[in-house]
Amino acid sequence: MKKIFIFLENMGFQPEGLKKYFSNTSWLIVDRVLRLMLAFLTTILIVRYLGPQQFGLLSYAISIVSLVSILAYAGLENILTRELVKKPERINELLGTGFVLRLIGSILIIIILLFVGVITNESKLSFMMILIIGASNIFQPFGVIDFFFQSRVQAKYSVIVQSTSFFALTVARILCIFLEAPLIIFAILLSVEALLAAIGYIIAYSVQGKSIFGWKFNKEIAREFLRDAWPLILSGLAISTFAKIDQVLLKFLINEEGVGFYAAAVRIVEAWYFIPMAITTSIFPAILNARQNSHSEYLNRLKKLYDLMSVISIFIAVFISLLSGFIINIFYGSTFASSATVLAIYIWSGIATFIGVASNQFLIAENLTKLSLYRSVFGMITNILLNFVLIPLYGINGAAIATLISYFLSTFFIAIFKEGRSQSIMMFRSLFLVNIFSFASKKIKSDK
Repeated sequence: MKKIFIFLENMGFQPEGLKKYFSNTSWLIVDRVLRLMLAFLTTILIVRYLGPQQFGLLSYAISIVSLVSILAYAGLENILTRELVKKPERINELLGTGFVLRLIGSILIIIILLFVGVITNESKLSFMMILIIGASNIFQPFGVIDFFFQSRVQAKYSVIVQSTSFFALTVARILCIFLEAPLIIFAILLSVEALLAAIGYIIAYSVQGKSIFGWKFNKEIAREFLRDAWPLILSGLAISTFAKIDQVLLKFLINEEGVGFYAAAVRIVEAWYFIPMAITTSIFPAILNARQNSHSEYLNRLKKLYDLMSVISIFIAVFISLLSGFIINIFYGSTFASSATVLAIYIWSGIATFIGVASNQFLIAENLTKLSLYRSVFGMITNILLNFVLIPLYGINGAAIATLISYFLSTFFIAIFKEGRSQSIMMFRSLFLVNIFSFASKKIKSDK
């Protein structure tokens, strides 16, 4: 533990603030680790119970909803957190405006899903599942309360809310498996979980002595949000598209069973994505503070953040890829043996994801959200084209290769632009562990 504190101090944290940020991150990490373990257990049981075809259909419905669900967030996550840090005296207006914008986005999602279901000529069961899962977005506007807690470095309240709803629905899912519930019930539970989380956020906010009835919509703030957020909205749509389009295309180019094999491997990879999100969510306020106080300290924190992300993601990639066959067999059984190669390939895209999440903090802090849009759109186009080429050639493994290539190209696409060039160099150095090796070399020499 002492070494962790020393490492974080080298990132630029002041000793008096270190415990505050570490405590906030600890809440997030402990929560996500516990949820990860239960999610693994639940996913294993669900996959084994449903089998490749039905699990593939469930994953396909989730993917379709995910492609448009970013509208419910309206790209406001980090922007709203930024404004809450800068203008705490305008909490009611900021939260009220964010709530209304997200509510409008949620309504748009339902309309779009209805349209998509009609033009794709989905089966009755598939169409119902898409709409039921999509309905969960109606409760997402209350998630602005989470940003309120993040801006105050009080992640424990969000953790309590999210964990409570998650644990309750985990029990419900396991009961449904033992009761041999039909497939559509698992879709309904996704919306129920979102409802419970919304209720939890309202209660947690009230415990702080505040009320959602004090929120106010402000047109000026809304215009500012949309002006700053529209690149992130489009970027989010692009990210959502190239993160889920592979499963959608697999359904049409192969079959639902292929989606099931592929999605089973992807679930294992995505389970690790809580790490960059938890770390960056907690450190983002500190990065913003450093930018206001010291440019060199600000750059140093970003550099150390990239180093940390690279080390963690590379370790995970090596470990998972070497044991992919064993992991798939243990978790899902021999029926899902086809998922092993997908897992061994797909896990390496996590490195680009970790570094990309970290670099996004720089783009938001510098208000360079357009660059985030450009690289996301580039990644989306690249991924779609590669999927159309590689899936017919290599099947589900082709989809994994397409994801791996497009993720790396997308993450480092900002190197093309002058504003992102210096950050790209920092990211490349971290990717190849240049700073880590340099530090180790100096340490060895000093010890001699």
